[in-house]
Amino acid sequence: MIVEIELTDMVRTVSAQSILHVSSRELIQKLRDDILRIHGYEVDSTLSLSQAFEMVQRAKYSLVLIDVEGPNRVAEAELLCDAIRKAIPDQRVAYVCNYRISFDSDCPDEIIRAEFNPDVLVRAVREILADS
Repeated sequence: MIVEIELTDMVRTVSAQSILHVSSRELIQKLRDDILRIHGYEVDSTLSLSQAFEMVQRAKYSLVLIDVEGPNRVAEAELLCDAIRKAIPDQRVAYVCNYRISFDSDCPDEIIRAEFNPDVLVRAVREILADS
């Protein structure tokens, strides 16, 4: 048990990258948060778009990851992304969705099509943050 704790602490120390996860569904929120934490990221998350904007103004995040699944979620994500860009122009923003959603947008840095695949999500987040 002690080895696991030390290993987890070591991974978190090596990666000082933080993610604000703006989820559209509670079940997916916990799942994605846990996946990202297991891979060494510090994660704050919310289901509220307005709370997400408040959080990004209070803390510096390496990446804001916005889930765009659900009714009107793409339009709402665009509004949040635009507001973040105006307040913090250099903030990295990515949308996450499954393959059924396809759209053009100039606002996020990336669109991650993860299809509920943890490996795809983590790999895409690493690539986005490596480009920072």
